[in-house]
Amino acid sequence: MQAPLSIEVVTTEGAALAQVRALFKAYLLELNADLCFQQFDTELENPLKKYAPPTGALLLARWNNEPVGCIAFQPLPEAGLYTCEMKRLFVLPTHRKLGIGEALVAQLLTMAKTAHYHTMVLDTLERLQPAIQLYQQFGFTVTTPYYHNPLQEVVYMQKVL
Repeated sequence: MQAPLSIEVVTTEGAALAQVRALFKAYLLELNADLCFQQFDTELENPLKKYAPPTGALLLARWNNEPVGCIAFQPLPEAGLYTCEMKRLFVLPTHRKLGIGEALVAQLLTMAKTAHYHTMVLDTLERLQPAIQLYQQFGFTVTTPYYHNPLQEVVYMQKVL
C-alpha cells in the first residue's frame, strides 16, 4: 500500500507547477496581506525564476495524489553568501495536523544543506503561531530583521544548517 504523502521537487513548467501556483494563490488568500513589496505577482507567473535548482527548490506535497501543500527556498546573497530564505510554506486547512508541514520543512532543510547553505532565514507573522511553533521545533530562533517587511508584527527567524 502506497503512503498517502508524497513530496515532489518541481523543476519544469507543467501540471505540478500549475498546482503550486494554485497553492500560492490559496496561501495569499489565507494570509490576507498585500505582498506586492515581494513582487508576488511576478513570482506567481514564474516561480522557478526564484526557486529553481541548484540554488533554490520548490516542493509540492500531495496527499493521495492531490496537491495539498508547498514550500520553497531561494538564495539570499545580501544576507551572506551561504544564506538562503524559506518561502511559501502552506498546507491546505483540510490537511493540517497530518505531518505535511513537518515533512515539507524537513525535506527543504535537507535540500538546503545539500546545496551548501550554512544558514536559512525566514519571516512570518506573529498571528501564525502554529507556523512559528513548527519552525521552533526545527531549531529556528527569532533573529534581527534581514530585510524590510512593511507588514505589521513580522517575526524574523533563522537556523544554522
